[in-house]
Amino acid sequence: MVKHIILWTLKEDLTAEQKEEVKKGIKEGLEGLAGVVPGLVDIKVNISGRLDSSNADVMLDSTLESPEALKAYAAHPAHVAVANTKVRPFTAVRSCLDYEL
Repeated sequence: MVKHIILWTLKEDLTAEQKEEVKKGIKEGLEGLAGVVPGLVDIKVNISGRLDSSNADVMLDSTLESPEALKAYAAHPAHVAVANTKVRPFTAVRSCLDYEL
C-alpha cells in the first residue's frame, strides 16, 4: 500500500469566495475518482477546519495499492482531467509526500 499526500496553496489573487468555490471543485473532482481509477483504495480531500497556523489550503489524502498503482493514477485520463481543470489553474504551491505503508 502507498500513501499519496498532497498539500496545495491556492493562488493569492483569488478572492475568498473564489477560493471556496475552487476548494469545492477540487474536492468533488478528486473524490469523484473513487471507483474510477484502478488501484485507488481511498481518497479524501480536506477543505475545511483549517487553523490559522496552516500554510496550505487543501489536502489530498489518498491510498493506493502499490507504487505501480500510483504511477497509473498519475497518468489516468480521469485524474489528468481533474488536475488540468480543477487544480492546476488555481494553485500556486504543491507539496507531495508519497510513502509505502
